[in-house]
Amino acid sequence: MRRVLDAIYDGSAWLAGIAMLSILIITLIQVLGGVSDFFVRGTDAYAGYAMAAASFFALAHTLKRGEHIRVTLFLQRLPEGPRRVMEILCLATAAFLTAYFAWFAWDMVYWSWEFDSRSDAMDASPLWIPQMAMSLGATALAIAFVDELVQVLGGRDVRESDLTADKQHTE
Repeated sequence: MRRVLDAIYDGSAWLAGIAMLSILIITLIQVLGGVSDFFVRGTDAYAGYAMAAASFFALAHTLKRGEHIRVTLFLQRLPEGPRRVMEILCLATAAFLTAYFAWFAWDMVYWSWEFDSRSDAMDASPLWIPQMAMSLGATALAIAFVDELVQVLGGRDVRESDLTADKQHTE
């Protein structure tokens, strides 16, 4: 199961990288088009879609590497027992909220597909296509939060993932 979950997180990171590369290519097309007086319709919308995709696809991977911004000012001052309870409560809340967000993101994809909603930009693309990237990224993040919660409930200290991530960066 660990291999499958890690493959989901790594796959999300790769998709984020591809989306970032897409932003670069689209931007180059726009720049070269401006220089050569050649206009490619919808490139600014596609760059926006790629930026949203890169953001959402990167979320799960950064969480699992311990690179999300964590506000521990309050938590670090708590004794071990209450700190662990608060960590579990925070992870459970995050898992619930991201699963809730993912559910509604998929609902939005469905209704955009059902009603053939199109972009207002010059590209007039079906909106369910870029919305699917957001839904996939949100789903991967929800899975990552549930994974973190299960590991912490199983006895792993949350700080261990932060230390592991720091160790991987220095190697």
